[in-house]
Amino acid sequence: MTVYSIGNPLIDILCYVDDSDLESLGLSKGIMLLVDEEKRTEILEAIKDRKKTVSCGGSAPNTMVTLRMLGVETTLAGGIGNDEYGGIYRSRLRESGVHDETEVFQAATGTSIILLTPDGERTMNTYLGANRLFDADRIREESVRNAGLFYFTGYMWDTPQQKSAVRKALSIAKECGMKVAFDLADPFAVGRYRWEFLRLIENHCDIVFANSEEARFLCSRYDAYECCRSMGELCPIAIVKDGRKGSYISDHGRMLEIPLYGTKKPVDTTGAGDTYAAGFLYGYANGYSTEDSGNIASYLAGEIITQIGAQFSPQKAEEVRRGITLGFGTPSPS
Repeated sequence: MTVYSIGNPLIDILCYVDDSDLESLGLSKGIMLLVDEEKRTEILEAIKDRKKTVSCGGSAPNTMVTLRMLGVETTLAGGIGNDEYGGIYRSRLRESGVHDETEVFQAATGTSIILLTPDGERTMNTYLGANRLFDADRIREESVRNAGLFYFTGYMWDTPQQKSAVRKALSIAKECGMKVAFDLADPFAVGRYRWEFLRLIENHCDIVFANSEEARFLCSRYDAYECCRSMGELCPIAIVKDGRKGSYISDHGRMLEIPLYGTKKPVDTTGAGDTYAAGFLYGYANGYSTEDSGNIASYLAGEIITQIGAQFSPQKAEEVRRGITLGFGTPSPS
């Protein structure tokens, strides 16, 4: 199964800070905030003397890169700037083997300044840059039609242009009978677009991912298990990640409880959700059962939070591939 995705290619700038630093910048811990050029400059100025790590990221791109490293064919569409960061990003996609359908615009490449606190939480400050210019006219329809699954996140709803691109891909997916997977991505995005997301899930999606906070915003309920059950009434497979409690999956109404893998203290939780999605879609694309796909997802998420950055190195990717084979075997052909 080839996976096609529209996402936000972003350069991640990671930096360790204290809670007091977040307070002085007026930032709420643990959320994704869309920032303008002025706020981006203010944050960069505040951390200019701190040690920083620069890497290629973005939620859907992280998932596509991880899937490709696991052996699944992936295609990424999105906006890239005609600048040094844009060149770095496209080189990274080529190295990872992801089919690159990013479009280059006369704008700055998007960045996400990720501030990491000692408790492992990450506060993301995202400047979309060139991503805001990617619209429906940039979709390469043949690539969508040739895929077996379309994957996107709730972040796409923050600009009219990107929303139009996703809606076009959804239209093609429906016409072709293609599977669709949707990650809610951020509780504040759910708060802004709750009714639209509910209709999207019910009318277009085969798989939906959420963390417990996103699920609570969506379902107006507190308990993550019950939220997952409610989401499962809208689409075939609904997944709610509940932190240290593991995750819940509604598989055509059958509820599954997936344990948390890994016992090491989290170093950086930035890529946990993106990697969980990659793990589940890997299992789904390769014929594993829904429960085994959830276990693979939990295993990979437990591995990614033990390192800085949201993507595995090639060496680590090989290690987790072996872990999947040893832990879950090879699925029978479906």
